[in-house]
Amino acid sequence: MSEIKKTYTYGGIAFALMILAFISSPGDITPDAFLDQGEPFFPEFVDPNAALTLEVVDYDDKTGSARPFKVSFTGGRWIIPSHHDYLADGADRLSKTAAGVIGINKDDFRSDNVSEHEVFGVIDPLDNTSASLQGRGQRVTIKGANEAILADFIIGNEVENRPGFRFVRVPDQKRVYAVRMDIDISTKFSDWIEADLLKVEKIKIEKVVLKDYTVNEQTGTIDQRDNLILNKTDDGWTADDMSEDQEVDDTVINDLITAIDELSIVGVRPKPEGLSRSLQSSNNIALVQRDLLDLQRKGYFFTRESQLVSNEGELQAATTDGIIYTMRFGEILYGVGESVSAGTDSTADETSGPGENRYLFITANFENNYFTEPEIPENLEFQEKADSLWTDTDRANEELHDTHEEWKQNVENGLKLSAELNNRFADWYYVISAEIFDKLRKKRSDLIKEKEEGGGE
Repeated sequence: MSEIKKTYTYGGIAFALMILAFISSPGDITPDAFLDQGEPFFPEFVDPNAALTLEVVDYDDKTGSARPFKVSFTGGRWIIPSHHDYLADGADRLSKTAAGVIGINKDDFRSDNVSEHEVFGVIDPLDNTSASLQGRGQRVTIKGANEAILADFIIGNEVENRPGFRFVRVPDQKRVYAVRMDIDISTKFSDWIEADLLKVEKIKIEKVVLKDYTVNEQTGTIDQRDNLILNKTDDGWTADDMSEDQEVDDTVINDLITAIDELSIVGVRPKPEGLSRSLQSSNNIALVQRDLLDLQRKGYFFTRESQLVSNEGELQAATTDGIIYTMRFGEILYGVGESVSAGTDSTADETSGPGENRYLFITANFENNYFTEPEIPENLEFQEKADSLWTDTDRANEELHDTHEEWKQNVENGLKLSAELNNRFADWYYVISAEIFDKLRKKRSDLIKEKEEGGGE
């Protein structure tokens, strides 16, 4: 063989070996890795309003367990399945989240190497085959009608020196991208629920009753320590049993009214079905033994007169709509995070430990005699006449009729609002933080003070 042929032969073999090494090397980048760079992750997902379910799975590397959170449009309403199907205020937030997902692209290819998934933090939190407790990301799944998957991806670590970028991988795919993301994917229970729990306007609260008592759980008797009644007047707030030298502390009462208006919860627990049905009906409450035990565990009891009481007293707030909200403070509940918001952590101890919270039992009723029924007109003959033919009697009857119709409308509105509120409250024990409890659970000594000199008449 000539020297020239040898040279070509050896060169061809070397080139072939180089190509083979390039293809077989697991850490090297193949040319087709860049072909889809810049394209959207989910090109068929174009309508954010098509999103009907959001599932987010976080991972707790301390306990080695996945933490799922789900919001779904089911049966004509938004619910949080991970929190006992509690009603969610989720349409706008989910639509915004979906719009953000539609906008994410495969900005920069980073790796096809599975061994680097831990470094990028894109190991699937639901992957039971991986032994690593580290490097697991947040898996986000958005579904549409008939559970069709619109988007499914894993969000990993932040990209160093590139603000706003995260590592992202699609489950069951090796490839990892650096992706610009501006998506608020919250798994906080409080971010997905109706913030205005009581639906009461601060300005409408005109009376507050603070019933300071405790229940002796052994004897079933009530230790009634005080019953403070506060009324709003044109000149401010007054209280019962005040001396001439005392007055209501404006700062404290305003803080209390604000706390009622802005009442927020940190968790929910479902009430027994029998109790819920009883609270939604106008009939007397009829409970079985297990319902009573459930109530007692949460700090609530029935007296011999069938009055519902709580082991830490109660607060009543009356409004100009004729609605009386009653908030009964129950047992202490310990815990943080999802163990409080949903009570789904089977390892949590609700009777001791960090994080002090409290059960809250809320009811609402319409005070039937709040709006005094006005005089009824003698007749309605004026309705059959032209205005120009009305007599003084007709005009008087028309005025009485309008006043009576206004009264009827106020009563109807009050009854309707009361029913709506009770339907909302009936299914749930609420959980409030110790901070909120302290803002609501005031005593006479907190609200009544000595008049300041010069502050009299």
